[in-house]
Amino acid sequence: MLTALLAMLRKDLLVFFADRRALVMGFAAPIAIASFFGAIFPGPGGSTRTARIAVRIADLDDSAVARAVVAAAREDRNIAVAGGSAEEAALAVRRGDASVAVIIPTGFGAAASAAFAAGGERPALRLVYDPSRATDLAMVRALLAEHVMRAVTESTRGFGLPYEIRNEAAGPRAGRPYNGYAHSFAGMGVQFLMLAAVDLAVAILLERQRGLWKRVRSAPVSRLAVLGGKLLSATLITLLTLLVSFGFAMVVFGVRIEGSVVGFLAVAVSCALMASTFGLFVAALGNAPGPTRGLAMLAVLLMVMLGGAWVPTFIFPAWLQRLAVVVPARWAVDGLDAMTWRGFDLGAAVAPTLVLLGFAALFGALAVARFQWEER
Repeated sequence: MLTALLAMLRKDLLVFFADRRALVMGFAAPIAIASFFGAIFPGPGGSTRTARIAVRIADLDDSAVARAVVAAAREDRNIAVAGGSAEEAALAVRRGDASVAVIIPTGFGAAASAAFAAGGERPALRLVYDPSRATDLAMVRALLAEHVMRAVTESTRGFGLPYEIRNEAAGPRAGRPYNGYAHSFAGMGVQFLMLAAVDLAVAILLERQRGLWKRVRSAPVSRLAVLGGKLLSATLITLLTLLVSFGFAMVVFGVRIEGSVVGFLAVAVSCALMASTFGLFVAALGNAPGPTRGLAMLAVLLMVMLGGAWVPTFIFPAWLQRLAVVVPARWAVDGLDAMTWRGFDLGAAVAPTLVLLGFAALFGALAVARFQWEER
C-alpha cells in the first residue's frame, strides 16, 4: 500500500510541475492578485497616506465660524477640500469629481452660536453626496461635526473641545504599521487553494473518463489507497502554493508571522487538507469534467467571497457576517490573519485548525461514500 501511495504521489507531482498552466495558477496568479489587493489597502508606510475623500465646500455665510470650519477641513488629512459656488459643488458631485458637497448657508455661524449658547433653532448644513460613495458621506458627517463644534465653542466661549483624541493602532508591535499585504495574501492564498482543488476534481474525472480507474481497480489497490494517494499529493501541492505565496510576501512586502509559527503552519496544513478533500468531494459528485468545473468554481467563488478573501468581513451586513461562519474559507482567512498581522499566540490557531480539520473529515467521508469508479 505504501508503494502504491508513493507511486501515485510521484506521478501527480511530476504531472503538476510539467503543466505550465498549473504552475501559473498555483504560484504566479495568487501572488499577482494578492499584490494588487494589498496595494489597494494600506500597506507598510501607507497607513498615513491613504486616498483622501474629495469634498467641495461652498461657503455662503463667510462668518468667523464658517471660515474656521473651512480652514479646519482643509487641514484635515482625511479629506481633500476644494471651494466654489453651491452650483459648482453640486455639479462636481454629479460628475463624480467629488464624493460630497458641503453647502454652508447664509447666517449659519450666527445661528449655530446662538443655538449652542441659548438653545435656539439649529441651522442646517446642506450635504449633496454621490450615492455610489455613501460610506464617504458618513466619514464627512463625522468630521464636520468635530470641526463645527470646535469652531462654535471657540467663537462663543473662547475655548475649544475639552478633550483630545489620540489614535493607537491595536497590534502585537507598538509603532509597527498595519501591513495590508498580510490579509490579501491570506485571502488569495485560500482562494487559489480552493481553485487548485477544483483542478484536482477535474483531473480525476478526466482520468475516469479515459478508463484509468478501471485499470487501477484491477490492481490490488483499495479505493481508500487510491483516494489517499490523490489526497496526499493534492495536499502537498496546495500547501506548497500557499507557502510560496507567503514566502514571496515576506521577502517583497515585509509580511511577518507576528504570532505563532507553529500556529501558522497548523492553519496552513489544515487549510490545504480541507481544500484537497473538497476536491475529492467534487470529483465524487461530478459527472462530466466541463460542467463540474463550472459549478465547482462558482461554489468556490461564493465561499471565498463569504470568507472575507476579497474584502474584510467587517464590512458585510450583520446577517451576512453570522452566515459566513459556516464557510470554511472564513476560518482559514481568520486563522492566517491571527498568526500574521494580528500577532496572536498558538491558542488562537486552535479553533480555526479544528474547524478546518472538521470540514476536511466531512468532505473526505462524503467523497469516499460517493466515489464512483466508472463514469455514470
